[in-house]
Amino acid sequence: MAATRTRRRATGRPPRLLIAAGAVTAVVALIPLVYLLVRVSEAGLQRIIEVLVRPRTLETIGTSVSLVLVVVTACLAIGIPTAWLVARSTLPLRGMWLVLVALPLAIPSYVAAYAWLAQFPSMHGFWAAALILTLVSSPYVVLPVTAAFRSSDPALEEVARSLGRGPVRAFATTTLPQAWPAAAGGALLVALYVLSDFGAVALLRVDAFTRVIYASYRASFDRVSAAVLALVLVGLAALLVYAERRVRGRTRRWRVATGTQRAAIPVTLGAGARLGALAWLTGLTILALGVPLVSLVLRMLEGSRTPLDPLELLTAALTSLGVALAGAVLAVLLALPVGILAARYRTRSVRAIETVSYTGHALPAVVVGLSLVFLTLAVFPAAYQTIFILAFAYAVLFLPKAIGATRSATASVSPVLEQTARTLGRGPLRAWAETTFRLTLPGIAAGGLLVLLTAMKELPATLMLRPTGLDTLATELWSRTEIAAYGSAAPYAIALVVLAAGPAWLLSRAMTRADTDTSADTVAP
Repeated sequence: MAATRTRRRATGRPPRLLIAAGAVTAVVALIPLVYLLVRVSEAGLQRIIEVLVRPRTLETIGTSVSLVLVVVTACLAIGIPTAWLVARSTLPLRGMWLVLVALPLAIPSYVAAYAWLAQFPSMHGFWAAALILTLVSSPYVVLPVTAAFRSSDPALEEVARSLGRGPVRAFATTTLPQAWPAAAGGALLVALYVLSDFGAVALLRVDAFTRVIYASYRASFDRVSAAVLALVLVGLAALLVYAERRVRGRTRRWRVATGTQRAAIPVTLGAGARLGALAWLTGLTILALGVPLVSLVLRMLEGSRTPLDPLELLTAALTSLGVALAGAVLAVLLALPVGILAARYRTRSVRAIETVSYTGHALPAVVVGLSLVFLTLAVFPAAYQTIFILAFAYAVLFLPKAIGATRSATASVSPVLEQTARTLGRGPLRAWAETTFRLTLPGIAAGGLLVLLTAMKELPATLMLRPTGLDTLATELWSRTEIAAYGSAAPYAIALVVLAAGPAWLLSRAMTRADTDTSADTVAP
């Protein structure tokens, strides 16, 4: 009865201040959409219908949706078994393998595509793009599912085994359902990443939404057609958020029993299974890390006619890190109210705020960049081409990563703790800060690291919004690639991968530390 009453209070009417803060975040995320609506309103209904029913538009929709389905399915097929191996088995050097499977997050899609093309020049088309996008985005599933497997209560699986179920069936009916919210959240990030990717599909000549929209802006300057296509992207993003929320379900999964949760006993792998697991992880590492890194090193060793300027390289690296860090901090601040609302409440207003907050990631970065150019020139001329507006663009683009991490971390903490603090005289904010915030800080920080990692790799919006004379590793790399100076571009690509490897390593270390803490907390009966 007490648990039932607690759940009702946790899912009742959300505080007005939290709703107001979440509404601010939703408004911020809506800025690119407002720009699109302004552009589309200039055309008229007849022109919009003409754009939507064109054969090329229908082909673009089919290509983009198919690419999302293929990549998401592949990432789940790769991510869930990989997460189980590093979280719940006796695989040797599990911590090392977790680092290796997380490091592909440090490789931008356009760098991976460029590296593969350098070794396999004939590699183009849909399946090539699906392969590249799967390799660079599979950690979005591996990392949260690993955390879910490690934090799941082993007692449920043990009870299922005691009732006569085999190990596979017991796992599938107890532990796997506990990990589905994490898997669904990771799949959502993968889907949004694929929809908004520009570099890989452009280099591999796949007519997905982003490439067609960019071509409309740059070649024909048909901003109406591009805006209509971008609005279709918003609709697809909303459908993805709705589908993920349905998979996640209405249930909350936290542990309310007394005592300290035991760590799950790792499943012992036989000699054959261990060999197969090592072969699986080695092959995945070679494809996701080995081929791109070897290709980049070979390109750099080939040299170039332009000598490398170490100071220029260092300046670009520091600029990339500084601007991305500013965007990550802003994204976390904006994500806090939305993540808390989505984890604790199920009202229509909360669902609307959460859905709207995801639209920025689904829009192509070129559209977000153009919308902020339009806004700054029309309303805030002093902000045009400033570091602040570039960091603001990063926050809008990658806000879903911070929201997803905040929501997952908050949902894993029982609201009873916060309510108990309230009964002891704490105010709402202090009660949250002393209980829920402390427990969710690692998850929130992980979301910030994801934003930092992705912002350092962002290209189209950076090209459009950066201050004059300010260059990041991504812009330096792209400018050299455009003129086929592959040798001089290689050091910037390698520096970008090395710099982005830091946040990826920290994410994997956080997972490893969580595993260690769980083991340390185990008590003997």
